[in-house]
Amino acid sequence: MTPKRIGRIPGLLVVMLVLTIVPAWAQPRPTFESIAPEAATGRTEKTAVRASQYLAAAANPHAAEAGAQIMASGGSAVDAAIATALVLNLVEPQSAGIGGGGFMLVWDNARRRLRAFDGRETAPAGVNLRLFYDAAGKKRSFMDAVVGGASVGVPGMLRMFELVHAEYGKLPWADLFQPAIRLAEAGFAVSPRLHELLNQDRYLRDIPPARALFYTADGAPKPVGSLLANPAFAAVLRRIASEGADAFYRGAIAADIVATINTAAGNPGMMTLDDLAGYRAQERDPVCAPYRVYKVCTMPPPSSAVNMLQALGILSHFDLARHPPLSPEAVHLIAQAERLGYADRDYYVADPDHVQMPLGGMTDRGYLAGRARLVDPVQGSSQPAQPGEPPTKHGAAQSFGRDSALELPSTTHVSTVDTQRNAVAMTVTIENVFGSKQMIHGFLLNNQLTDFSSEAEENGRPVANRIAPGKRPRSSMAPTVVFNGDGSLRLVVGSPGGSRILGYVAQAIIGVLDWKLDIQQAISLPHYLDRNTGLELEKDTPAAGLAETMRARGHKVSVIELNSGLQGIELVPDGGLIGGADPRREGVARGR
Repeated sequence: MTPKRIGRIPGLLVVMLVLTIVPAWAQPRPTFESIAPEAATGRTEKTAVRASQYLAAAANPHAAEAGAQIMASGGSAVDAAIATALVLNLVEPQSAGIGGGGFMLVWDNARRRLRAFDGRETAPAGVNLRLFYDAAGKKRSFMDAVVGGASVGVPGMLRMFELVHAEYGKLPWADLFQPAIRLAEAGFAVSPRLHELLNQDRYLRDIPPARALFYTADGAPKPVGSLLANPAFAAVLRRIASEGADAFYRGAIAADIVATINTAAGNPGMMTLDDLAGYRAQERDPVCAPYRVYKVCTMPPPSSAVNMLQALGILSHFDLARHPPLSPEAVHLIAQAERLGYADRDYYVADPDHVQMPLGGMTDRGYLAGRARLVDPVQGSSQPAQPGEPPTKHGAAQSFGRDSALELPSTTHVSTVDTQRNAVAMTVTIENVFGSKQMIHGFLLNNQLTDFSSEAEENGRPVANRIAPGKRPRSSMAPTVVFNGDGSLRLVVGSPGGSRILGYVAQAIIGVLDWKLDIQQAISLPHYLDRNTGLELEKDTPAAGLAETMRARGHKVSVIELNSGLQGIELVPDGGLIGGADPRREGVARGR
């Protein structure tokens, strides 16, 4: 698909404003969080895809087709999700890949069981605050921290795939790699989105293997429609297909990864072979909460998706169905609920293996009822909301300082449902666009360590998301499934978008459950959200026309690009499936 227009990535501007007379919760976020992780490259309207047997929704047609083909061959939803993600590594290298990590929710329909799998990257054993500060003790700029080896976390994607496939794979492991291998060897046409992101990137041309793969001899990005083959990546996939994930985490490939990280010019890392060999994917309990007559389940920490559940729980005290999606009343209520969820996010969410947090308290009905009473049904506020004190015996509200992470993940989402109505919601990432910019064997390495807070403490209180050896950085990735009141599956959805993911996914859920839209209509809605930094309205959409109305209601308003990449599947009462793909990216749904 060819987008109707190609936008320009705005120059990155960082303004760090410290107001010592304002309490920490009221200080503005660094303005890097106002930048979208990936630039907008136009909008192509999509139509809902209907199927009776299976569906795969992904951010690129090659990837969605690979997932559909796997299920046509008898593969499970898990098999399809893995094959889809491997193709995305090839055709959407700016967003995700085997050099990164992610989260998976897996619905086992026969056993009526939902499981969560954590393939988030971990900090190497030798990590320290040098990532955020230079030798003189001066704080680095965000991009100075990103580019190089110091920002690279131990990749987790393949160990997560291995763990989940052992439980739920129907096809042989090697079969799942074949679509990506074939495409990497034969080549694929450079898409308008990939071309534009390559064109705008300031750093990738300086990395010799990336320059050789993505650019012409004169440094221009390969033209739209030109063939891009990646034989080095195909060779790596062949080894992993035949030898398992150990081929990546041990031996020659692992040694090359470590060497690339630790010799990165200007910003070397400190990863070891033991860091790679010791990585383990984790199974965690999904976090679920009621929303009206439904149950919404998502990824637990280190994801901050629980804060999306908080916003929905607050909104359950208001009748959104009586307000149209683009009415000032709906925009106001959703924004007010979201800002309260984001306020808690900045204080409480981190790696649960390292930090004790009030997870149950954050979705406690009584607590959310109290937070809902803070919502003025008419008037907004230009000031940030304060974090609450979720009920807990640990006194967490007094224990943590405010997080200062600049989370800008370049990310992608995959939704799959198979013939048995098993389902996967999977969000994977390499963090910033093209990750750390470091490439080895045809794949890029993540810069996930910059998702940790750049400050270890605030006013003498430790920050929950501070960096530490072996720790997983906080994420906003929110793969989500929604169940009907009778326990049957209703929605499988997720999105990229950095810290805005929580708002994007919540809006899609509200669109289907409250406004009775199909999943494609809900995904296509103009975006608006408030991350406790002010109301953001999507540029060049009808939402932008609400700016003055919302300012008159007391909101601090900005009109900007809000570039999500939602991919969702809806199960309808007749047993059929409806797939939706975000018009802001190149994705599609494919099935039968």
